[in-house]
Amino acid sequence: MDAVTVLWLKRDLRIVDHPALTRAAAAEEPVLPLYIVEPGLWAGTDASDRQWQFVSDALCSLRSDLAGLGAPLLIRVGSAVEVFEAIRSERGIARIVSHQETGTLWTYDRDRDVARWARDAGIPWEEVPQSGVVRRLASRDGWARARDSFVFSAMAPRPHVLRAAQWCDPGKIPSAASLGLVPCGIRERQKGRREDGETLLSSFLATRGQSYRSAMSSPLTGETACSRLSPHLAWGTLSIREVAHATQARQRDVRGTRSGWVGSLKSAQARFAWRDHFTQKLEDAPDMEVRELHSAFQGLRGDDRVKRAAWEAGETGIPFVDANMRYLHATGWLNFRMRAMLVSFASYHLWLDWRATGPHLARLFTDYDPGIHWPQLQMQAGVTGINTPRIYNPVKQGRDQDPDGVFTRTWLPELADVPDRFLQEPWRWEGAARLIYPGPVIDLAQAGRDARSRIWAVRKTQGFREEASRIVRQHASRKDPRFVNDRAPRPRKQSKQLSLGL
Repeated sequence: MDAVTVLWLKRDLRIVDHPALTRAAAAEEPVLPLYIVEPGLWAGTDASDRQWQFVSDALCSLRSDLAGLGAPLLIRVGSAVEVFEAIRSERGIARIVSHQETGTLWTYDRDRDVARWARDAGIPWEEVPQSGVVRRLASRDGWARARDSFVFSAMAPRPHVLRAAQWCDPGKIPSAASLGLVPCGIRERQKGRREDGETLLSSFLATRGQSYRSAMSSPLTGETACSRLSPHLAWGTLSIREVAHATQARQRDVRGTRSGWVGSLKSAQARFAWRDHFTQKLEDAPDMEVRELHSAFQGLRGDDRVKRAAWEAGETGIPFVDANMRYLHATGWLNFRMRAMLVSFASYHLWLDWRATGPHLARLFTDYDPGIHWPQLQMQAGVTGINTPRIYNPVKQGRDQDPDGVFTRTWLPELADVPDRFLQEPWRWEGAARLIYPGPVIDLAQAGRDARSRIWAVRKTQGFREEASRIVRQHASRKDPRFVNDRAPRPRKQSKQLSLGL
């Protein structure tokens, strides 16, 4: 039998705008689409049942789409090197084609193992980009222009048929239980089929997105007004290019109108660009999940297990923090501002190390994407050295984003009888002693003052600005107005930060 070209699928579970698929289809050998379920990956502290359920949906949809091209999707469980070696021994591998992946240190090390194995076996492995992220980038200057050039270029053509390699046993999609993933009790799980992503994109551009710019910040309105595309982008059931193209087409339709669409779609495109911007940070510094970008912040915080447990469970006694954490537990999604608030509260008011809180949030997010998660976690924890620290006041956020208390009371029914005036600070209410709700784990005002003092003390140390300037040169796109917040710090000057808001 002929050796095969293996199309290694990872976070690219689609057949539309799939450069690696297009490249593999042009090969002379039969094409073998392969997805490897790696137990080591799913045993990580950042992995969860809700993520696997989404991936399982996506694999079912992908298997059907590939069958339409005449190619069965081969699913194997094991380490990547072991699976590739088994295929090489059974059939022979002419080449491996995949997309570049910006992932965790685990996937980084796995890719290095695969590269060594392929080199020793004499098998070429071609990795092609599927986003605006650039591997081995020398400088961020000009990156934004190159990113836009890729994203708004023509989409990769989809083959009409594949010369497929036939296998007797295509393999089953394993259950979450077989991977050791504990059911996490989710109320309205987002489905991972490609058609689900297409429906979300269509409804966002047709109706839901009209109020995106004004409604994205509140957990009440953001649930509908936000695109909700983030898990589909994270796992690649939709490509960032097809989403940007569809949004651009809609922008042309609404040009010149005063309906709110113009500003909202501009904001959406900006967030799509920021998605690549943050992923590029992890690509340039793969150890961002374990090491602060700016060395002055190393060892700054610790881990108080009691406070962290209260934060994780939504039992801190700070209502808006707890309501959002409980909502996240139940749904697997949260709008950007509320994610930032949860990280800010944990990092500043509770003074918890971001490495201790990051895995918990990663497990809860159905849309967990390392390229977004770890750079954003460091940004909101104030340890990059290039972003102005932003310490969210959860009482103010509650009053601003949930002025009638609907969201807070929905997720904290024990506060149903608390008057509006005291809802975000129930400890000040004369009836607080009757509540079946914990008192605050910290003095909110004092904790905020202490955190601000500590973080700015570090930023004033000798050599801080010099290292920050070096980080800006490496990680910031200084010539594009969308990314002006990534710059060397200026004392006491506040910087309004853009959010992803997907």
